[in-house]
Amino acid sequence: MSNLWDLSHIQPATQVAMEGDTIPAMFWNAVEKRGPQVWMRQKKLGIWRSWTWQQTAEAVREIAGGLMSLGFAPGECASILSNTVIEWVLADLAVLSAGGVANGIYPTDAASQVHYLCEDSRTTVLFVEDDEQLDKALEVRAQLPGLRKIVVFDMDGLRELSDPGVISLAALRELGRDYNVRQGDDLMRRVRACKPGDLAILVYTSGTTGKPKGAMHSHAGLVYTVRGYNTLVAQDDTDERMCFLPLCHIAERLGGEYFAMYTGSILNFVENPETVPENVREIAPTVFTAVPRVWEKFYSGVMIALKEASPLQQAAYAWSIGVGTQIADRVLAGQPVDGLLRFKFTLARWLTLNNVRKLIGIHRARFCVTGAAPISPELVKWYLALGVPMLEVWGMTETCGASTGIPASRIKPGSIGPAADYNEVRIDPDTGEIRVRGPNVFMGYLNQPEKTAETIDADGWLHTGDVGVMDEDGYFRITDRMKDIIITAGGKNITPSELENELKFSPYITDAVVIGDKLPYLTVIIMIDQENVEKFAQDHDVPFSNYASLTRAAPVQELIQGEIDRVNKKFARVEQIKKFFLLETQLTAEDEELTPTMKLKRKLVQQKYAPQIEAMYR
Repeated sequence: MSNLWDLSHIQPATQVAMEGDTIPAMFWNAVEKRGPQVWMRQKKLGIWRSWTWQQTAEAVREIAGGLMSLGFAPGECASILSNTVIEWVLADLAVLSAGGVANGIYPTDAASQVHYLCEDSRTTVLFVEDDEQLDKALEVRAQLPGLRKIVVFDMDGLRELSDPGVISLAALRELGRDYNVRQGDDLMRRVRACKPGDLAILVYTSGTTGKPKGAMHSHAGLVYTVRGYNTLVAQDDTDERMCFLPLCHIAERLGGEYFAMYTGSILNFVENPETVPENVREIAPTVFTAVPRVWEKFYSGVMIALKEASPLQQAAYAWSIGVGTQIADRVLAGQPVDGLLRFKFTLARWLTLNNVRKLIGIHRARFCVTGAAPISPELVKWYLALGVPMLEVWGMTETCGASTGIPASRIKPGSIGPAADYNEVRIDPDTGEIRVRGPNVFMGYLNQPEKTAETIDADGWLHTGDVGVMDEDGYFRITDRMKDIIITAGGKNITPSELENELKFSPYITDAVVIGDKLPYLTVIIMIDQENVEKFAQDHDVPFSNYASLTRAAPVQELIQGEIDRVNKKFARVEQIKKFFLLETQLTAEDEELTPTMKLKRKLVQQKYAPQIEAMYR
């Protein structure tokens, strides 16, 4: 169990944890070294099933053999349309081992998006999770003459299917077993023929301002980056991780699958996105990486539970978190923690803080990592007060994930940390834009050389689009996206993300988009936290019949106004929010307004809700 004032257990590692200059070479070296050890676990129908490295290798060998028996050639692309399940990893590693290029497609994408991504990547084999995803593939198959075969992971509901272009994963593995018997060492020849400079994976960036762009990453870039990750915060085969973010997103692909492969950390797959809170408590990961929305949700759950606690329990929590906050303040200031405060913290953990950590599922966590979106500094400090260091990282698809990271030895809430040792990061003196250069920077956008040239300059510096500043210690802080900075009609420059982060710290607000560019004052579009606001309505006898009526209820409007008033007190008058609008539709990952990491898309939201925005300025 970690001590907040002693962070010696969180150290970087500079030695190479696993040899291999390509992803498949690294994987097969790991299989040889770790064979009978457990690498992955997944819960299905209430039972956890473990996969050792040897079992994983057997499946990968058979899937790769099956692909080769279908004529899958080195350099060809295979796409994976599925939620985050073990079969995703098996298919990915099989494609790469066969010398191919692996591309992920979000399971929430529509059939038209599946068509575009398969066409743009020249996909020849498409892996799909189940009948729902298969329907999308079949809808656009006639428009994809290069697509030779669709492979289905889960055949439930498809027993009667008879289609020569569709095959189950089990049948593909059977083909692979036969092929491997006949061809012997063919797979390992492909693994050895794979070169570091070869294209390995495609990661399509969000297409909010046009068609998605396929970011190309080489084996060399991926291997270099996962080795670099261990110099930020080291992990090893004693660590337990959760795998639940989309594997087609750079965060889980690099920071989850490939990093765990490199370090030997155990990957635990959740049952589905809805069971994450329950699965966290079961798994109790020692290292937990998530996006701010997850951390906000956990905090909100604790705050709501606290309101139902007895006065004595509330008083015990208040005293305990107060002690934790005192220690957090000293740690953040680089000051020592005296013996009396250590004793108080031990008592505070025994009284309430250990239970809070167990309620979330982070009672074994050595540290937590947050990234992919800005997070409130107050939230980082709250987790610190619980005794769990939260380390913020920053990066993007084009930088292979993290480019900066907060070191455990010097945490600064509100900062994204100094540049990681494996790349250069600087601030453009003219525009304030953050630029990145290093071997982790991507190869360019597939089929879009002009977009590549706009993004990477002649000296190899990547234009990130993020505006920031650097302090005297070399720590960077994001002030906003270049395109998101608001200049009011009065000429005042506003950073919307600061206001939005403060609003999202409320247990009743899931997300917020501040409006005000070229307008006389600031307004905000808010997405409420359905569970917590419903609880508020029930506790206060507020009648509602559905989600829309809940958002329109006067007490709910007053509740959110109170949260906005709380935030406004922290800002100058010209930066304060004058009016708000609550989204009346409960959004999910399948709605176009949300990104895959569950953030509201600023530009799309402003366009879609233009009439409501205009009404706030009448």
